[in-house]
Amino acid sequence: MTERIRLAILGATGSIGRQALDVVRAHPDRLQVVALGANRNSDVLAELAMEFPTARTALGTAALAALATDPDADLVLVATPGVAALRATIAALQDGKRVALANKEVLVAAGHLIRRLSGGAGERLRPVDSEHNALWQCMAGEKLASVRRVALTASGGAFRDVPLEALPGVTPEHALRHPTWRMGPKVTIDSATLVNKGYEVVETHWLYGLPYDRIDVVFHPESLVHALVEYVDGSVKAQLAEPDMRLPIQYALLWDRVPSPAPRFDWTADRSLRFGPIDLARYPCFSVVLETAHSADLGAMIGLSAADEIAVERFLRGDIPFTDIAPLLRRGAELGAARRAGPEPDLDEILAIDASVRASLDRAAVTA
Repeated sequence: MTERIRLAILGATGSIGRQALDVVRAHPDRLQVVALGANRNSDVLAELAMEFPTARTALGTAALAALATDPDADLVLVATPGVAALRATIAALQDGKRVALANKEVLVAAGHLIRRLSGGAGERLRPVDSEHNALWQCMAGEKLASVRRVALTASGGAFRDVPLEALPGVTPEHALRHPTWRMGPKVTIDSATLVNKGYEVVETHWLYGLPYDRIDVVFHPESLVHALVEYVDGSVKAQLAEPDMRLPIQYALLWDRVPSPAPRFDWTADRSLRFGPIDLARYPCFSVVLETAHSADLGAMIGLSAADEIAVERFLRGDIPFTDIAPLLRRGAELGAARRAGPEPDLDEILAIDASVRASLDRAAVTA
């Protein structure tokens, strides 16, 4: 009998955490929850504590690092958004844990540190995002030297069909209605701006060691093809599945092929798969992220990540229009670049740059 994997879930009350628990319930013989953490949703965490009475629970960002190094855990699922999850992720890797990573900002702000600790995607660092998980599956058993280029697919988010002249007036309620996926508010807004896809390019760079000029993004509104890999001989592998995060979550947790609670792909259905270029006029935030990534300025990327968290919060509160997000990202990148002390900032410097950029943007908002 296979020994059960002992799992700690950071962000257990969020979208990824809840779907991960669906996977646990489907495979009680393979997965055992030993720790559950959440940032703020105490009521849902209390309910989960009743369902999993032997699991340790903790509430608040400061407590997540302690759960990440729980001596009973073999594998830590990092499903809390934002750079606040960085310290916990590094703590888990330094403690020898395997990490299933569902947080974008960790690799965006500190990909150089995470790659140094883990070696990139593999048994120790398991990508949960559907696109990176798909790349991982497509490259299984292949030599990285045989990969010519990879492509991530983008659905286009909530505003892909909205006239450009109408974008300044779109509402947070509209932005949160993603046409395909059901995600948390931060990721859903990042999908509407396509910041998330720019982030995924950066993540791919750190996960697989690929240069940016070999990482493409293609528009694919059906969200059925999650990634493509072209090899030097011209062959292309694509990973297809119905859009359900439980499938990549399960693959990351088990690193195995077993029946999944996700729906099966219906290849008898009469439907089309469309692909095309990204409309840069519609997604200026995407361009800002890629420009920052290509600059190789890690301080600028940290600043951009901090600015994006602030911009999304302000948009959701109704403080700024949707079209003000891109200028805030650019300003965050500028501030981060100005505050970078060395070519590869350590954890303390990353957090200091992040805090400094947030403070500067907050001061600017007060005086505006």
